[in-house]
Amino acid sequence: MLKGFPDLPPVWLLLGLVLAWFLAGWLPLVRLFGPLWQGVGVVLSLAGLGVIFWAAWWFWRKKTTIEPHHEPGVLIVEGPYRLSRNPIYLGMLAILAGAVMWHGALSGLALPVAFAAILERRFILPEEAALRRAFGAEAERYLERTRRWL
Repeated sequence: MLKGFPDLPPVWLLLGLVLAWFLAGWLPLVRLFGPLWQGVGVVLSLAGLGVIFWAAWWFWRKKTTIEPHHEPGVLIVEGPYRLSRNPIYLGMLAILAGAVMWHGALSGLALPVAFAAILERRFILPEEAALRRAFGAEAERYLERTRRWL
């Protein structure tokens, strides 16, 4: 990674949002979505934000770190974690997909796919390995019964 680059999911999300704005303004290729889809994009982004806050609340409630690249102190399996192993990342993905829809440019359609791949490679896979190290069979059962995304 780039030296000094803060390798955190919100930074990657911000980069994706800036790229969506730039591509829509400077290289739109084709306009795909109209005003109705802009509204859907706003709702999707707001829903993503809500999921992030709901999931983050569980970290606060369980008194464990929310920061990636740290060893987990607690295996959270309640709340949104019953539906997805990664609700915060899912919320971020919804925010980016909503922004792409709001901008309405074909050039931004690949951004959510690329963002999901970055999240999986840089954060999700290492976090799943950390859960296995920290919680063993309990983590394995959780990882088997709960989907990574939805």
